[in-house]
Amino acid sequence: MAILVGQNTKVICQGMTGRTGTFYTERAKAYGTKVVAGVRPGKGGTRHLDMPVFDTVAEAVVATGATASIVFVPAPSAASAMIEAIDAEMPLVVCVTERVPMLDMIRVKHRLQGSKTQLVGPNSQGVLAPGLCKIGVMSTVHERRGRIGIISRSASLTSEIVAQTSAAGLGQSTTIGIGGDAVHGLGFAECLDMFMADPETDGVILIGEIGGSEEEQAAEYVRANRPRKPVVALVAGRHAPPERRMGHAGTLTIFGREDAEPKIEALRSAGALIAPNAQTVAETMRRALP
Repeated sequence: MAILVGQNTKVICQGMTGRTGTFYTERAKAYGTKVVAGVRPGKGGTRHLDMPVFDTVAEAVVATGATASIVFVPAPSAASAMIEAIDAEMPLVVCVTERVPMLDMIRVKHRLQGSKTQLVGPNSQGVLAPGLCKIGVMSTVHERRGRIGIISRSASLTSEIVAQTSAAGLGQSTTIGIGGDAVHGLGFAECLDMFMADPETDGVILIGEIGGSEEEQAAEYVRANRPRKPVVALVAGRHAPPERRMGHAGTLTIFGREDAEPKIEALRSAGALIAPNAQTVAETMRRALP
């Protein structure tokens, strides 16, 4: 079993008719994901990739029974696309769009309150349940079905850790890219809670980085709940210069705050196992498993 997605997840693509939406929708279908429709205002009633296209998410949900949406809408309109899906009561929305304005995301977060939607992203590589469902832009070259959950802020490090856990014979139950922006949907703590409740996940790997407070919130969750499943953490950016953005909006330390060492110490003191570097993450998890 996976969390968030599974083999019966029905997916629509907001922005499917664009170049990027077309490319990744084709890849998702080839992987076996049940993509059922696209949404593009003004193109309702047409077909693309041999699937129906609707003007609105609400119409697509009624016609197809979709339970998840992936957003390939340019940054200026991405928040409106997410809000449309939230208003249509879409259970899961995955937004891969980068550079969504922060004030736009504050509007999205406000709309999420009390809604039936779980949001992953923006600036996310997506959600992958190996062999079952791919909603995102991640590589599937090294993924293997297994029992390790991965939650990450970094797309490139996710690819590395997926390859490591596969090579170590551990595999992955679900991989979630929570996104690298400062304001986003699901975070480490919420995903940890879902993995701890999943009977087919034996351990969880957190891939964090400087900036924000995701790692501290994860540490609070581990400290409060004392999970029986091992939690292995890697926090990237120990040598990053202060007050300089590293890669994206969430990776920034200001006046010595939010840097790697306090995050590492918070996770270690809470009970998480700290991988000393990216090369040792899978081995640290392997040793931690019963």
